[in-house]
Amino acid sequence: MFERAANQWLLSLMSANALVKVAVFFTAWAALWLPLAVPIGLLLKWRPFKPLAAEQKLPLLAVLYLIAPLILWGATWVDRVSFSDYGLAWEFKLWQSLGLGLVLGILSLAIVFALEWAIGWVEWQGTNWQRLLKVWLPVLGLGLLVGIAEELIFRGFLVNELQQDYSIAVAAAISSVIFALLHLIWEQQDTLPQLPGLWLMGMVLVLARLVDGGSLGLPWGLHAGWIWGLTCLESAQLISYTGKGPIWMTGWRENPLAGVAGFVCLLGVGFLLLLMLMLPNLQKILNFVM
Repeated sequence: MFERAANQWLLSLMSANALVKVAVFFTAWAALWLPLAVPIGLLLKWRPFKPLAAEQKLPLLAVLYLIAPLILWGATWVDRVSFSDYGLAWEFKLWQSLGLGLVLGILSLAIVFALEWAIGWVEWQGTNWQRLLKVWLPVLGLGLLVGIAEELIFRGFLVNELQQDYSIAVAAAISSVIFALLHLIWEQQDTLPQLPGLWLMGMVLVLARLVDGGSLGLPWGLHAGWIWGLTCLESAQLISYTGKGPIWMTGWRENPLAGVAGFVCLLGVGFLLLLMLMLPNLQKILNFVM
């Protein structure tokens, strides 16, 4: 009887609409994570709805993302697809796109902070460059791991599922809302002002996947590059804010995503990606006209 009920539930899940499948996915993920997160949180003396220190957040985050492949494997089994359908095919093109995304992510941050320095909103702490040598490689590894986990979930699985019932624009918007809201799990006070920026970040990363022909290489590189750059700047204390720039520009509590500076960075990358997406079509039009 139990086996029959399980088969019926599985068949109903396979034929369910996208939002139901998405809800089941995140519910299952939370159900597997919470029994591990609660004792870890108690051990680290974390209290719900209290800000997380880095040494508290990293173990909880690590457990969450270690579970993710198992949940994703279950999703591929239900939908009869593979990870390559989500955009993760271990081919040379993936690594090329990953490298391009890393360069583009770091370059976009460098341009924004260089402009803020030129205006006088930030100061470079040149004496702290040696600290960068200690943190850049571990932070790169962290950025790559977090980047691939989140891209596989939000721009891979989630966008694919939503596209079954919605257009790519609507799927991108919904997946980006979910991506932004789930960041509230870790911190609420600092994350709330970043929600619009996180949503825009999700939209840009969906666009990056479209530019990359459905592969996650480019969005993975961009995501990892932004994590790498911002975390290195913070960990090595390479910049300090002068207080001359308005908070709405530099970002609430010095978080770029909570200010216009972060939006400018994301919009700049988004505009470049849009040009890359349109370039083949423009070439076709030119060839037709000529």
